[in-house]
Amino acid sequence: MNIAERKTEVMTFYETKGGVDTIDQMLSKELVIPHTRSRLERCPQLQTPIIEAMEGCGVTKATTQTQERNTRANQREKGVRSAQVTKITKSTIASCVATPASGPRLNNTQLYKFSYSTEVLVDSPRRSKEGSAGYKISSDVDVYLVWRDPSNKDEQLIQLKISNVKAEPVSHRSQKKNILHETDFESLLGKTRLAALIKPFFVHLRNGKVKAFYSYWAEPGIIKNLKRGVSSLLQLQFSTGKVIENDVSGRCTVAYKAENNQVTRTKFLESCKTAETGFTTHSQVLGVTRKSSSITVFTLKEGFVRSAVAEEKHSLIVNAHRSSAAEVVSRQSLTLVGTEAGPLETAGKDAVAVVKSIDAKLAAVGIKAEKIKALCKTCPSLFEHWQALQKKLEPGGLSKATAPRSFLALIQSIRKASKDEILKVLKSSSKSSLPQVVDAVTSSQTTASLDAMLEFLNFTDAKGMVLQERFLYACGFASHPNERMLQTLLDISKGKIGSPDIKESVVIIMGALVHKLCQKGGCNLPAVIEVKKMILEGPDSTQEVSEVQMFLLALKNSLLPEAIPIFTKYTESEVGAYNTIALTSLQRYDVTLITDEVKRTVNRIYHQNRRIYEKNVRAAAADVILSSNPSYMEVKNLLLSIGHLPHEMNKYMLSKIQDILRFHMPASKVLRQVMQEMIAHNYDRFSKFGSSSAYSGFMAQSVDVTSTYSLDILYSGSGILRRSNMNIYGISKGAMLHGLQVAIEAQGLESLIGATPDEGEGDLESFAGMSALLFDVQLRPVTFFKGYSDLMSKMFSMTGEPMNVVKGLILLTDHSEVIQLQSGLKASAEFQGGLAIDISGGMEISLWYRESKTSVNNRAALEVTGNVTVDMDFMSAGLEVSFETEASLDFITTVQFSEYPFLVCMQMDKTTFPVRESVKKHESLSSGKRVVSQKSRKRLIPGSEFPLHQENSNMCKKVFDSSS
Repeated sequence: MNIAERKTEVMTFYETKGGVDTIDQMLSKELVIPHTRSRLERCPQLQTPIIEAMEGCGVTKATTQTQERNTRANQREKGVRSAQVTKITKSTIASCVATPASGPRLNNTQLYKFSYSTEVLVDSPRRSKEGSAGYKISSDVDVYLVWRDPSNKDEQLIQLKISNVKAEPVSHRSQKKNILHETDFESLLGKTRLAALIKPFFVHLRNGKVKAFYSYWAEPGIIKNLKRGVSSLLQLQFSTGKVIENDVSGRCTVAYKAENNQVTRTKFLESCKTAETGFTTHSQVLGVTRKSSSITVFTLKEGFVRSAVAEEKHSLIVNAHRSSAAEVVSRQSLTLVGTEAGPLETAGKDAVAVVKSIDAKLAAVGIKAEKIKALCKTCPSLFEHWQALQKKLEPGGLSKATAPRSFLALIQSIRKASKDEILKVLKSSSKSSLPQVVDAVTSSQTTASLDAMLEFLNFTDAKGMVLQERFLYACGFASHPNERMLQTLLDISKGKIGSPDIKESVVIIMGALVHKLCQKGGCNLPAVIEVKKMILEGPDSTQEVSEVQMFLLALKNSLLPEAIPIFTKYTESEVGAYNTIALTSLQRYDVTLITDEVKRTVNRIYHQNRRIYEKNVRAAAADVILSSNPSYMEVKNLLLSIGHLPHEMNKYMLSKIQDILRFHMPASKVLRQVMQEMIAHNYDRFSKFGSSSAYSGFMAQSVDVTSTYSLDILYSGSGILRRSNMNIYGISKGAMLHGLQVAIEAQGLESLIGATPDEGEGDLESFAGMSALLFDVQLRPVTFFKGYSDLMSKMFSMTGEPMNVVKGLILLTDHSEVIQLQSGLKASAEFQGGLAIDISGGMEISLWYRESKTSVNNRAALEVTGNVTVDMDFMSAGLEVSFETEASLDFITTVQFSEYPFLVCMQMDKTTFPVRESVKKHESLSSGKRVVSQKSRKRLIPGSEFPLHQENSNMCKKVFDSSS
């Protein structure tokens, strides 16, 4: 029978709780005390904790014989009733006499003398020969019992006093590199702070857990945190199990394992809730992974701590480049060196009263670490920093690694600046460097930076389009956007906007912010709900083609599951542009969200069951089918269609099938099954000729990230480009990032060479344009020309120079956090990745040479930096890691359509580019003494032309031979 059942039984027998309480007191007095006293007399070798438990019940060897005789007489008189509750008396005796201590217990009038040390080191995970950066603080700690609750031996108030404090480097240093050489702790810390550190403090323990931590509010936060760190080594329980505890690390889940005289405490640091919150990039591929562990091993002697040894590790790794990593290791050691006679217990009704009687200024300041704001006395102002960086952010230097490096440094300064300081920089910047400043200010993502941008930009003025679009794109690429940023764009969209292009960009970027906020669990925020409603209802609320496209592109960015029925509807629209946007949007969704209704619709489009569609629309439909876990019959029907399509589409579909098989894409398995049927796989079907193609390959493969590319080219029957699509993906630990997509589309150009348009494309307006998707964010498409008159004017004014699609600085990786160590120290970690990018594209047509050329040029410079610092204000140690590179990637397609089959040559080239890595460690004192060690390496990655299919190589040879 359990305790609850016993209590119910007794209360039923005695009718009232008051009766039960009376019986409890009677049983304790008449049965428990005599039995306990008898055991005490008969067992002189009882352990100290059991004797103390008996004393807690009021039993000592001083109990008189008269009391014993009276007790025995009362027992005989009430023998019957005693027999009825024998079960209860046994459990009561067990709980009073044999209950072991829940946690550590101090002996009365005894002073415990401990040696204590804490050290922290910062290094790369592999550790270098030069040794880690860091320092070690050691001291003596005296501990004694001030007060104990007479009714509960596990409720204690203890005093701790630190003395004889020393500091030294964590690694061996020569005198020249030892900044602590001949430096005593008082000169290091300062007289006032040292006095505060050695001042006694008090810990209220209940059942081994810290109930309250008493110190002085006036003490510096770093001093109180160090004291909290010492206190953390006195908090433990003697039983195995998992609990939630409060300590200097925050509120954490902790597991205890008790074995003989040893207790192991494992703290699950990922569960700790602290007052200091950080942020990180939403993309796993571009993000930072942190792994943490904390283990403390206690050895016990006579119910108290003999030693406590703790080790805590935090590793931070940039997912896309794992050598850009840092590790923080914190160790603590508390060892009993002896005991001596200590002061007597202080009388008092409770711990609070006792503390007040000792010193009225003492207060319960909380066991959790408090925030410490580091002040940089030597840091330049934002304006001074900008003046030093301005030249490095001019447009001509954006392809150099100095541009993203300066961009990241400027962001750090902006995040500490006020609105007025930021406005001063914006207003003083040159016209050429101002767009880069807008990138940096917007990417800072602080309240002050957003306020400054809103005051600086005038969206009613169409002349400010360049800066306005840079602001909007920076919002779209934001690493950790908040609701206010989305609300700001919503307010802008409701107001007057001078440029139609900017109006489109505002709505398109709002879709990207909705996606990022929903990823963080913010789908039910008021601003998100309002924007979702606007873009979901948008396509059906207008008849303007440009506005419908705008809302569809916003939905494409949002990736809302609710948008799938809308995209499904618009795949069958009469407007080809709607079809393409809707189909490419469906391809971005997880396969599990693609319903049977969607699949039926897409298959209808490809097979033209209801009407004729443009070739590029049918090709996009095929892409959706093949990427959405196709069934056997879907794949069979696709294969059977080859041979009944327009010539170039026959070749495109054949090339697509072969690419899936060669690259082992998900659909390859069912494709191989279908191809076992002769009707689907035969020479006639697989020998179609043409110039269209689809090809995928690896750009880079490493343990960190795998990068792939794909090139899809679809031509019209007359040899003019219909669609060119280049994609670059990054895959890391199962997560995928769509890094880049550049699509060039052209239509209605057959009249230029007197050719016949393909089926369903005779009435298309002359058009050419380019669309870019960058880091999962769809940008506003760019038009090269639209309409025959525009085409002719552009053709005669063509300079051959590509048109810019996107240019600017992007904050790719953004990770910031404060790591609270169990020792009371804090480590601040900042990891940023900046990209300077310039994507441009162009299209040239020569009627004289009957040749067309399309080009996509990508220029980029990347900088990744990581900085982990343990700063105690008076003493600091840290590690800086960096990785940088500069690269270019060009994709050029040349078509000669003087004869059929026309000649097509595709080239995808990367130039030789440098990769530089460095690791820098530093230790410094507030006095200005500083030591730095740095190690770096540089290597060159040779340029190359990415391989495409053999047919392309043969064709390029013919093109170049004919041009020479």
